[in-house]
Amino acid sequence: MILKKKILIVGGTGFIGYHLAKKCLKKGWEVSSISLNLPKKKRFLKKVKYIRCDIAKKKFLQKSIRKNFDYVVNLGGYVDHSNTKKVLKSHYDGCKNLTEIFLKKIPLSFVQIGSSLEYGRSKSPNIENMKCNLRSIKSTYGKAKLLCSNHVINLFKKKKFPSTVLRLYLTYGPKQDDNRFLPIIIKGCIKNKKFPCSEGVQLRDFTYIDDVVNAILKSLKNKNARGQIINIGSGKPKKIRNVIQDVKRISKGGSPQYGTFKLRKSEILKLYPSIKKANKKINWKPKISFEKGLKSTIKYYNEYKK
Repeated sequence: MILKKKILIVGGTGFIGYHLAKKCLKKGWEVSSISLNLPKKKRFLKKVKYIRCDIAKKKFLQKSIRKNFDYVVNLGGYVDHSNTKKVLKSHYDGCKNLTEIFLKKIPLSFVQIGSSLEYGRSKSPNIENMKCNLRSIKSTYGKAKLLCSNHVINLFKKKKFPSTVLRLYLTYGPKQDDNRFLPIIIKGCIKNKKFPCSEGVQLRDFTYIDDVVNAILKSLKNKNARGQIINIGSGKPKKIRNVIQDVKRISKGGSPQYGTFKLRKSEILKLYPSIKKANKKINWKPKISFEKGLKSTIKYYNEYKK
């Protein structure tokens, strides 16, 4: 008899967590999720065991994690970036608490989900061996993510803790929260409304959710990923203005008001990765084109509005 793989998804009620959990259930795995709140109706999955817990509170977390897991994916952390103390505490303290617990019952793999913001003002394309400096990172979220990355990689070096950091760029797809860049643009276009935006000169990298989930699963199973920081993106940056125009074209509506928003002084104009390491270490590269992913996402929002 083959035993079911057991996975714990920290932040399993979020956009990426939902899609990862759904894929793991399809594989026949036993899926548990830890998050502050129960999932929204659109992201509820019947067979997932949902656990409510603040990962920054170690005593409660220890009580919540009773059993062993084959795999742990940490997508947890406070998402409202305006509260700097909560952002730092939920991400960094939460990550340290999780690793402390799992050092006593070591999984086959622990994947820490990082961010492109960890590179600060480093020149794009971002390469994983670039030195990341906390002082060059303007956002508390980016700093918290870098502290987490440093922590789990040090644990691998010192104690062979099976950690991997995946630095994600802009992930998009169906069921993402409405306050994110692409959903805002899509909703404005399908409702044929005027909406504010910047001049759109920034270069950004977009990866469809199915490709991101595939990268996470590959990194869980591949021993070459242990102790590694790996960029996950398309490697094909797009100008934000062109992205808005693509949404407008496919949606057949919308009036973007370019230049309504002024760019922040700290805005990074070019932010995109090299993804050579992902191909080399975990045999991953994105399969879904931006056009195909965008059409699928717009279709979802067209149906969801009804």
